[in-house]
Amino acid sequence: MFIEVLVIGIGSLVALFGVGAAVAGYETAAKVAPIAGSTPAAGAAIAFAYALGILIDRCADILLKSKRRSLRARYFSSNSSYAAARRSVSHFPDLVARADYARSRMRICRGWFLNSILLLISVDLVLIRFPVQGRPVLIVVATVLGLLTVAGFYIAWAGITLTSYKKLHQQAQIAETSVPSQQNGTPEGTGAALS
Repeated sequence: MFIEVLVIGIGSLVALFGVGAAVAGYETAAKVAPIAGSTPAAGAAIAFAYALGILIDRCADILLKSKRRSLRARYFSSNSSYAAARRSVSHFPDLVARADYARSRMRICRGWFLNSILLLISVDLVLIRFPVQGRPVLIVVATVLGLLTVAGFYIAWAGITLTSYKKLHQQAQIAETSVPSQQNGTPEGTGAALS
């Protein structure tokens, strides 16, 4: 969780710095840059990025909550059926590890979906405020690439989320009729269902 939140938070922090630089203007940003690049500032930035990552992750979760529920409803009719499936799979360490990995990727994509929106706004603001050549073209290119990135992270999040629910549904059905293996904690006979 620490690494996931930090990965999300660093992106949010970059976006925040971009907005701050755009508001401050080019000359002020150029004066502050050496201080921002110092070792103490980097340490403080890491700590702040972690806290910011938690905030962005929660905001992204709230933003995508209704879509997540609609994806889950394809395989689970209620919160209780979803909770029961998770309980039935929780006795098998291999399945739990795979589910944790999927949730980790899902959280990163979810956080970076929101980060991509923030970074898009940040880059456009910097291009508007800073003296750059070919500004209109750069703004169009940055906006198009930004929107593609937003869409990419959303599609990745939705795909991982839906696949996770599908696999949990399949694995729960198998787990209910299987006996845990003494060797590796995987339900006997799950073979192809786990891939």
